[in-house]
Amino acid sequence: MFNLYSHLLKSSTRNLPRTSDRLVSASTWAKFSTAIQPGAPIDIHPEVQDALATKRPVVALETALVTHGFPYPENIELAMSLENIVRSTGSIPATIAVIGGRIKIGMHKHYFERLADKQHKPAKISRRDLGVALALKVDGGTTCSATMVCAALAGIRVFATGGLGGVHRGGEKSMDVSADLGELSRYPVGVVSSGVKSILDIRRLTLEYLETLGVPVITYGMTREFPAFFSRHSGVDAPWNVNDPTTAAEILHSQWQLGVSSGALIAVPIPEQYEAAGKSIQLAVDQAVAEAEEKGIDKLGKDVTPWLLTRIGELTAGGSLSSNIALLQNTALVGGQIAMEYQKLVEKQGQASHSSTSDILFHNHKPFPPKIGFALPITPPAQLIIVGSAAVDVTAQTEPVSADASQARSTAQGVISVTLGGVARNIAEASHRALIAQSSEISSMLVSPIGEDFFGTLIVEETRKTGMRTDGFILSNERTAICNMVLGEDGDLISGVADMGITTSLDGDLVLPFVQDHKPTILALDGNLSPETIRFLVVHCLKNDIQVFFEPTSIIKSTTILPAIADSLNFVDTSCSPIAFASPNLLELAQIGQASSAEPFNLTSHPYWWNVVDKFSVGSKFRMDLEKLARQNASDSDSSKGTLDFLINEGIAQTAVKLLPFFQHLVIKCGGHGVVVAIRISQADSRTSPWVQKRSEPSERYVIAHGVNGETIVLQHFPSLPINKIMNVTGAGDSFVGAFLANLIQDHKLCQDPNSLRKAVFFAQRAATLSLQSSSAVSPTLSLPEQGYRVF
Repeated sequence: MFNLYSHLLKSSTRNLPRTSDRLVSASTWAKFSTAIQPGAPIDIHPEVQDALATKRPVVALETALVTHGFPYPENIELAMSLENIVRSTGSIPATIAVIGGRIKIGMHKHYFERLADKQHKPAKISRRDLGVALALKVDGGTTCSATMVCAALAGIRVFATGGLGGVHRGGEKSMDVSADLGELSRYPVGVVSSGVKSILDIRRLTLEYLETLGVPVITYGMTREFPAFFSRHSGVDAPWNVNDPTTAAEILHSQWQLGVSSGALIAVPIPEQYEAAGKSIQLAVDQAVAEAEEKGIDKLGKDVTPWLLTRIGELTAGGSLSSNIALLQNTALVGGQIAMEYQKLVEKQGQASHSSTSDILFHNHKPFPPKIGFALPITPPAQLIIVGSAAVDVTAQTEPVSADASQARSTAQGVISVTLGGVARNIAEASHRALIAQSSEISSMLVSPIGEDFFGTLIVEETRKTGMRTDGFILSNERTAICNMVLGEDGDLISGVADMGITTSLDGDLVLPFVQDHKPTILALDGNLSPETIRFLVVHCLKNDIQVFFEPTSIIKSTTILPAIADSLNFVDTSCSPIAFASPNLLELAQIGQASSAEPFNLTSHPYWWNVVDKFSVGSKFRMDLEKLARQNASDSDSSKGTLDFLINEGIAQTAVKLLPFFQHLVIKCGGHGVVVAIRISQADSRTSPWVQKRSEPSERYVIAHGVNGETIVLQHFPSLPINKIMNVTGAGDSFVGAFLANLIQDHKLCQDPNSLRKAVFFAQRAATLSLQSSSAVSPTLSLPEQGYRVF
């Protein structure tokens, strides 16, 4: 059925670089392949990962300027401003550092603060120091050479910095040559800098040494004169000159088209308004160099440059600081512009070579694992794993027609689209995008079977474009899942056919290695899995303290979780429910409730159920509070939605309480009536949960029952968010679940706190509304932080 051995065997051939990736030399590929071995201490920020996967321009930035170049708080303010400048060009910043012995490619703000305040005594990390720093698990700011290495490993082509290292004065005797020059000759990275630091020997040695290494040097501006860091003038001409980002990008692209593995130096002079200050700073540079020679400081290796820069700052009364900031911001701007133009050239080449014979020869292998530059396998172990269906959705939406034009057994005018779908895949994409929007470092993984067919290839390629991991796909000799849906003109589902046999056939033994390797905090399961597979995985999770989140998927499949619950009641403790979370809609909730009390399960006849329900002590007070809640309007702004009386009249509240012994928390999707959350707070959690101190407030849309020994149950309603126009409804519920999971994986006890729960539900509702207004099952705009997901 599923051939895992075949999957592993074929993976060994898929790691070859593709023809369209000719920009990566064989030697760079070999280094990259070594770096991405499982467990490698390299973390790629989700935003950077997404940019690389979707072929958006990325610019690397260093962090030695934070740890050793500038005082606090100027260092962190500068680092953040450089990232903002890169973003302003349309490129994505990837600031690189070492934190706790792990290379970070792309940084969260708290890491900037950690480096800037220097409480962890960050080291200055050059290329030679990388392995040592990782082994000793230290913090460190990366110099130009170390940043170039890391950028090249991740497939980042442009690196913006201040002054490049070079040959020190007297280098012909001391052999004091910066590692920056050597790394420029080894890695295909375009370095955009303000030239070479004026404390170095520019005229006699540095440019000559770069020529020996075969590194092209290009000035950026109106002249060929090579800039000298603080000054626009050095009296030395570079071999080449360009004055726009497009030409600079074309040089990089042409060089790497030839398979040349070296980088290139693009020297950008400091802005003209700082030229006058540059002359006085140069006098201070000469004095500082003389003092360093007199005191023997020039023999201190990598400590020389920080000393000189500090001394220059003292001699100029801080004047060099503003010039230094200006030149760094200028190179970040030019670097972002060049990266944008370079990416356009790469895309143009990819389109031109897509159907070439050589391209076909090298593309015969299957499309995964990820290509060079994606670096997805080197992300940390997945804390959230979603298991279930990945499918291709073929959607047909009819156009408005008159009554007499609509006939049975005939075609209708409309629009047909092919997109990715599948409940687990949709949830995984939504959680992935939501984590990016929240700038979270947490990694999520989709584990799903696909066939060795066209649709399987399509799923992997399109999944890559979103920046998601693809190392959780399992090859099968069955057909890839396909869902064919027909939507009405208003976007509602009319009918459809789902071919999901491949997911039902997935054996738990093939999923288990992923769970064992990653040890996730939460395992989310969709109802397309077989009852046997769900039961197998639930038992493993209960025995290994992994929370299970169940998405019922449909009315028919909503009861696939019940055999797992039935098995678990014989060994779980009554202090907690066997399934941590479930996210049914109203119809699925009713089906689960009805089936749980009927043959063959009879779960509500089990002693476990009676013991737990007795602890709830649900009495007349709770029922009266519930009746008051039912009289509240379903919406604060739309009276046409009526009241919440459906909670009682349709048995929603009663069924939710009835199921709480089996599901710790129920997140019930009520469509246009919003969301209802039913929470069980155990005796252990009652010691810290604010809910325990609260009483029912029907006007605030929640009711509470306090039971034995702190056992508490909460039922809370959240109104739906307003929406202008619905494009389709196929992925809204999955988007809600994925976004909720993104919050849940960052705060495992968010249901215990009213404020955290409110924020998480709003976040998830916002994700659902974005998808309702999108032609995609999961709206790509979920990735954008400015969408206003958070509520404070």
